[in-house]
Amino acid sequence: MIRIRDLHKSYHHGGGDVHALRGVDLDVAPGQLTVLTGRSGAGKSTLLSLVAGLRRADRGEIEVDGRSVTAADEGELVALRRTTVGVVYQDFALLPLLTAEENVGLPLRITRTDPAERDALVAELLDRVGLAAHAGQRPDEMSGGQQQRVAIARALAIRPTVLLADEPTAQLDSETGAQVMDLLRTLVAEQGTTAIVATHDPAVEGYADTVVHLDDGTLTPAAVAGG
Repeated sequence: MIRIRDLHKSYHHGGGDVHALRGVDLDVAPGQLTVLTGRSGAGKSTLLSLVAGLRRADRGEIEVDGRSVTAADEGELVALRRTTVGVVYQDFALLPLLTAEENVGLPLRITRTDPAERDALVAELLDRVGLAAHAGQRPDEMSGGQQQRVAIARALAIRPTVLLADEPTAQLDSETGAQVMDLLRTLVAEQGTTAIVATHDPAVEGYADTVVHLDDGTLTPAAVAGG
């Protein structure tokens, strides 16, 4: 489902280059939950953003569901995120003036989904993440765990085949973080979604089919476990 070869990405910072990724190779099988570990600054968020087409690689190749991300133009990348790749951001990235149901429904409005179909799907997703009773609340009226679940529901609104989650438990207490990971694990199992979860939380590794470790932009020799 996801194929990465010789991926490089650098940033210019403080008068020099920071090498975020240095020749990363990675395969993620369909229907697997892969956990990407590593300390802060190891390149995890950069890797997810490149897979989602939110940033451009300096060198290398990324394929998602048989389509080249690295060779795609901007229009093709937007279409990829609207139809295939759902992204759950570390800071939730919810629009503060919109309610939970409006945030979840936003991707469907962009794709001009029939209003009746849209409303039914939004209600189904909010119920699935346990927030049916909070549909009319805005982000500042919800806890961090509730906001994260809204962000997951929004990412699922496009019915993605690939789900990318950047530190989904970072701002949550351990109990709420476990609930969020239980939800992601269930979604992968029931829907066959292919997921990559970036984290520095060792507890998250227990939910993975495969664990991959990044260290200073490279995969360590013992990178892959369980696959």
